Amino acid sequence: MALSKHQIKHLVSLTHNLKPVIMVGQNGVTENILKELDIALDFHELVKIKIAGEDRESRAEMIKQLSSAESVEIVQKIGKTLTLYRKNKKKPKIELPNK
Repeated sequence: MALSKHQIKHLVSLTHNLKPVIMVGQNGVTENILKELDIALDFHELVKIKIAGEDRESRAEMIKQLSSAESVEIVQKIGKTLTLYRKNKKKPKIELPNK
């Protein structure tokens, strides 16, 4: 599901008040982090992630690993913070604009 620019703007406005739910440390993206991300996306739909690491290439690789999950959309990347969205098919919490 590709998000429109209008829908992304709506989600970005919702991310301002969010605190990071997941912290990726120096060990990088592990199986446990991917499981936690899946649980957090099911519960919250919109998740902010803080990524440790000084190297841009390593952060880009971590972002690629985190966003490779099924139906996950990257909403925003700013520095070491990433925001992901995945609609909960059973009980959606966030209503997106139709545009």
